[in-house]
Amino acid sequence: MDTQKTIYDISLLGGHPALDFVNTVDSRGGRWGPDFLKSYDDLVAWACRLDVIDEKDRDALLAKANRSRSHAEKELGHAKDLREALCRLFLSEFDESQISPNDLKLVADMARRGLSQQTLGQVGGIIEWRRSDAKDLDAISNRIAVLAAELLTSRDERRPVRACQGRNCGWLFLDHSRGGHRRWCSDKTCGSNARVRKFRAVQAD
Repeated sequence: MDTQKTIYDISLLGGHPALDFVNTVDSRGGRWGPDFLKSYDDLVAWACRLDVIDEKDRDALLAKANRSRSHAEKELGHAKDLREALCRLFLSEFDESQISPNDLKLVADMARRGLSQQTLGQVGGIIEWRRSDAKDLDAISNRIAVLAAELLTSRDERRPVRACQGRNCGWLFLDHSRGGHRRWCSDKTCGSNARVRKFRAVQAD
């Protein structure tokens, strides 16, 4: 991946906000990082891009973060803890590794708080769950946890989660390919790079 990119322009290839959240680390392959979430403001910008929050929520959270930068940085740390727990949980689906009860508890606790911040409302004649305004700095993490829990518990009803096999990548994505054997987060980047390396290796023999 391009290490010059920022949270404002990184590719969104996961096919689901929870997977794109895990992918806010540039590389999870042979090396780790860099981390695109350098500040709480980055977390807010990412959440707005993915419609996890709206512009009203964005402005409210940024104002609150500016009033207490130490609190905001602490919440960023909690968000990153959630991100790494989600990475391990979704990878366990891909490589059948053992699931950590601590990771499940972390996601469950945050998701529970996220659900408590929802209300029933009517939209276009349809009654549905609606998110309350984001008033606390943990709103983004809690909403991501709700989305992630829904994805984790719908495994039998959706396409599988894969990890990109590109060198120095490891990004997660929902495999919507026809055959269900997609290997790359993007065929234009990791897939193309892999084919170039294979071609050069053949030429060198």
